[in-house]
Amino acid sequence: MQHQYEHTDHEMIKMEVNLDDIPGEWLGHVMELLLEKGANDVFYIPIYMKKNRPGTMLQVLCSEKMAEELMNIIFQETTTLGVRYYPLSVKRLGRQFTEVETPWGSVTVKEGLLNDKVVQRAPEYSSCKVIADKNHIPLKRVYEEVWKKIDK
Repeated sequence: MQHQYEHTDHEMIKMEVNLDDIPGEWLGHVMELLLEKGANDVFYIPIYMKKNRPGTMLQVLCSEKMAEELMNIIFQETTTLGVRYYPLSVKRLGRQFTEVETPWGSVTVKEGLLNDKVVQRAPEYSSCKVIADKNHIPLKRVYEEVWKKIDK
């Protein structure tokens, strides 16, 4: 979801599950499914569980209206028997996109706006990757070139 203006989302949910008996391949699959279905963020944290067993905490951030559908994916696709969830608010910067010219082509840069002022800038990964692949150059070289232009 793109956000042109700075705002706070108050109707968000964070879901968590601790998993100690799930193959890593399944975790990748679960992440893809959750993101495809509309999760705002999905990530894993390595943890230690009872009896000092290594495990993984799955955390999902989504809107309240998406919570049940995403929770169903978690129950169907993981080994958990329960999901913790709680409401939270998320402050979001406004966003706009600009283009930066490099020797190999144009790169999209995302800018974060606070009180209508740019406070964050970052090259878009997908835009940089296309240029790196097309020109057979390291991705980091594309990033370095973009950073030189936007740090001025």
